[in-house]
Amino acid sequence: MAKRSKARRRALEILFEAEQRGGDPLEVLRRRRERDDMVVNDYTVTLVQGVAEEQDRLDELISTYARGWTLDRMPRVDVMALRLGAWELLSNDEIPDGVAVSEAVALVREMSTDESPTFVNGLLGRLQQLKPTLE
Repeated sequence: MAKRSKARRRALEILFEAEQRGGDPLEVLRRRRERDDMVVNDYTVTLVQGVAEEQDRLDELISTYARGWTLDRMPRVDVMALRLGAWELLSNDEIPDGVAVSEAVALVREMSTDESPTFVNGLLGRLQQLKPTLE
């Protein structure tokens, strides 16, 4: 698995844990580093910080373009992958748009439901199309 792919997976795990515990993702990240002496890739930190800072905007976009689905109805892993993918797509110019989408799809393919890859691909693909008007 590529270094950035591992960073994305770790970021998804941290975001998921924070949501499940009702905590701050940056605090979860800090605790993991201290408690577990975990070496955390710099890109994991970038992702967690970026999603945490822009979560309201990301959730609004996801909610707006997820036809027939509310955030509450979506599998939580899908929501975390969508947040990561949307953040990379809209806020990180270093990552090509196609990579942002395909990496989010790969996360849910591995960690979520059979329907999740199609759903995540469709939603992030729509945001990719609309990207010029969303920035």
